[in-house]
Amino acid sequence: MSDPKKLFIRTYGCQMNVYDSERMAEALGADGYEQTDSPDDADMILLNTCHIREKAAEKVYSELGRYKGLKAEKPDLKIGVAGCVAQAEGEEIMRRQPMVDLVVGPQTYHRLPSMMEQVKKGEKALDTDFPEEDKFEHLPKRPLPQRNPTAFLTVQEGCDKFCAFCVVPYTRGAEVSRPVERILREANELVERGVREITLLGQNVNGYHGQGPDGDWSLAKLIWALNDVDGLERIRFTTSHPNDMDDALIEAHGDCKKLMPYLHLPVQSGSDFILKRMNRSHTADSYLRLIERIRAARPDILISGDFIVGFPEESDADFQATMDLIREVQYGQAFSFKYSTRPGTPAAERAQVDDAVASQRLYELQALITEQQRAVQDAMVGQEVGVLFEKPGRLDGQMVGKSDHLHAVYVQAPNVQKGDLRRVRITESGPNSLGGELVD
Repeated sequence: MSDPKKLFIRTYGCQMNVYDSERMAEALGADGYEQTDSPDDADMILLNTCHIREKAAEKVYSELGRYKGLKAEKPDLKIGVAGCVAQAEGEEIMRRQPMVDLVVGPQTYHRLPSMMEQVKKGEKALDTDFPEEDKFEHLPKRPLPQRNPTAFLTVQEGCDKFCAFCVVPYTRGAEVSRPVERILREANELVERGVREITLLGQNVNGYHGQGPDGDWSLAKLIWALNDVDGLERIRFTTSHPNDMDDALIEAHGDCKKLMPYLHLPVQSGSDFILKRMNRSHTADSYLRLIERIRAARPDILISGDFIVGFPEESDADFQATMDLIREVQYGQAFSFKYSTRPGTPAAERAQVDDAVASQRLYELQALITEQQRAVQDAMVGQEVGVLFEKPGRLDGQMVGKSDHLHAVYVQAPNVQKGDLRRVRITESGPNSLGGELVD
């Protein structure tokens, strides 16, 4: 029997890409590939790319350039590019890097096995369609071995919002929600393999409207169905849009015990002028009133957000409006970025903010976010939280897991196993994690 072929996947970007990489590995596993952590050992290298960051395509070309020597040493090595850069660049990738054998978009990776048959014949394989069929139904069934206690589960893809800075509608397509039955089936399969926490994924996850047995289901209704899955202890979801945070979902945060007290709700700016120019369809005030309602339903919830500074036409007053909003919300965590152009998006054609000004604004905003994050973490000292343990820590007998609020928590607990969910009293707050001791 011949040795299994080795697959090396490098994943860039969001949690959805992490999920997609898992599913691509499973699809190629049916073709005899096993994963390796080193490209040097690989028979196939697959880059699962993201187009959100600045110069994303050039970074992919640079990464591909690093494999030229390896391809020369191993002529049978196959190289593929997947994900959003693959969708955006298409055949251009093969033109600029002729050593690439395969280019596949994020909606067609279920076709990888048939594309590999082309590659085996010495042909180039390219597929960046937006097919009508459900890719998830054409993927091989997830294998049975045990896995980590946390998992991602894609329930919705694409976006219809067309924010002026974003390429997602062009690379992932229009909003599509997976049917309820298929999501529940996959969730149960994950739980059977040892998963205790599932994070529901979507580019606009709270806009979920999947077909259920009695018509379209909202995200809130889906969460309540998952709440009834035996063995599933925790539910999270990301990423949300403020306009789709409906009453039922707010109520679920207060009433559903398995839905964790953490919400990532991007606002992007605190200036109504900039929000309008971003095509965000909400105002700073409507966002703040929404946060009030969410906290009324779940007072201990940790709010996370996204911010873009230096957006075209952003004035000092616009930036200060963003800082004012941050001070009012008091974020427990946030992701912040300096605006960078995305070819083909409306904002790319507008007058740009001076780079030095944008950099200074980002520095000031991140300093404020860090201050708030530390204050939230320091306030956890003395409290009891649930912690789902995921792996050993750096010290002997130490285990690390995630709290209800998604904080990393380290505990000296030699008898705790991966997958254990235990009560922990927080005893110390570090820069990016918490320390604690077992209560039970």
